[in-house]
Amino acid sequence: MSENRSSASMTEFLHNLCTDYKIHNSLTEEARTNSSIKRGLRNDDGTGVMVGCTKVGNVLGYRLVDGEREPMEGKLFYRGYELRDLVDAYIREERFGFSEVAYLLLFGRLPTREHYEMFTTLLHDNTALPENFTEDMILKNPSHDIMNKLGRSVLALYSCDPNPDDTSLENMMRQSIELVARFPVIAAYAYVVKRHYFENDSLYLHRPMPMLSIAENFLRMIRPDKSFTHEEARLLDLCLVCHAEHGGGNNSTFSCRSVSSTGTDTYSAIAAAVGSLKGPKHGGANQRVLRQFEEVKQNVRDWKDEEEVAAFVRRILRGEVSDHSGLVYGMGHAVYTLSDPRTVILKRSARVLAEQKGMIDELELMETIERVTPQAFEEITGKEKVMCANVDMYSGLIYRMLDIPTDLFTPLFAVARITGWCAHRMEEVLTGGRIYRPAYKPLLRYKEYVPFDER
Repeated sequence: MSENRSSASMTEFLHNLCTDYKIHNSLTEEARTNSSIKRGLRNDDGTGVMVGCTKVGNVLGYRLVDGEREPMEGKLFYRGYELRDLVDAYIREERFGFSEVAYLLLFGRLPTREHYEMFTTLLHDNTALPENFTEDMILKNPSHDIMNKLGRSVLALYSCDPNPDDTSLENMMRQSIELVARFPVIAAYAYVVKRHYFENDSLYLHRPMPMLSIAENFLRMIRPDKSFTHEEARLLDLCLVCHAEHGGGNNSTFSCRSVSSTGTDTYSAIAAAVGSLKGPKHGGANQRVLRQFEEVKQNVRDWKDEEEVAAFVRRILRGEVSDHSGLVYGMGHAVYTLSDPRTVILKRSARVLAEQKGMIDELELMETIERVTPQAFEEITGKEKVMCANVDMYSGLIYRMLDIPTDLFTPLFAVARITGWCAHRMEEVLTGGRIYRPAYKPLLRYKEYVPFDER
């Protein structure tokens, strides 16, 4: 009884503290919208604040003409190669592309056949986790969220590294290759363990096979019977290729570069990126898209009736339904205007599998939402805005087609993006030179200290 009273008293105390916090820590609208503050690190014209240079990747979504943004079809470049050209080559040659993209991002050029084969062998040789790592870091203390387990595991790898703090290129490259190889294994094992402990599922740990691609091995590791089709693996591989890199300005990559600028170790920098990617405004966005999509499916009777779909989208924008945020998740992007090249690629590649899986109606419903949202947005807000579907709009649906559970949507993003993070970290350490130190406008007034008994 006394414990209950104590708990209730502590709850009331914390509630009062939080009320007090809101009184003493509020920021006025004027202060928060001051024109000299670059909130979101965006300029007034919507462009990003320039903080550095990179040769790793580039995102193009508009042209600046006489100081004004002019919409254009989106382009994404990996080390100067357009993503569309890379993907078209993999589709034309009927081969997996993620390992080649990893090589390209890490080393800065496309591999010869000999170097590619050596690199894929090197990746497989480093998939094995350190001794007792699976038991101590993954099987013990399972996590409800796999991203947290991934971040914890990355930090734990520091303890298993014989030379963790050396920031020479050779050592960082070794660490990068090990991380690219181990991320799929950690994510897959963390998922299986989570299912075992929290959902009473069977515990199975399948080892990756040397003759398989990263996408094939990932599907093999997360499925009890280890089975998958070639089409499933190829589509997952394209998802990994499309998520591997997105310039230095996205939040997780910037977090990695910012932390790297302090001179810290690789594992600390990558763990920071994992924490950033987990957020629902970043890598977790595709889960929000699917949750909202389910609401559309349940509330729209005729999925092929464009006006009925548009009417429900307008209700979302008015904040009447869904999570009342007024946001259509998956629509709009900070850089892309007319199109997100990743969306174009994945949507095109997903159609065949959607027909095979009997999900073509769902894919077309999502396309309808994409088509009607810009006009609905203008009707509700009175503002004309060029917007396109971003990659989160379709990636979750594609993962569902692949029978990949929601728990793995964001971890798969990390499995792909670890390549870009590592490439940017090495570039930052070797060429950055200075620690990131932005400023915040202080809104403080001098106060005299008041002794305990006078408060």
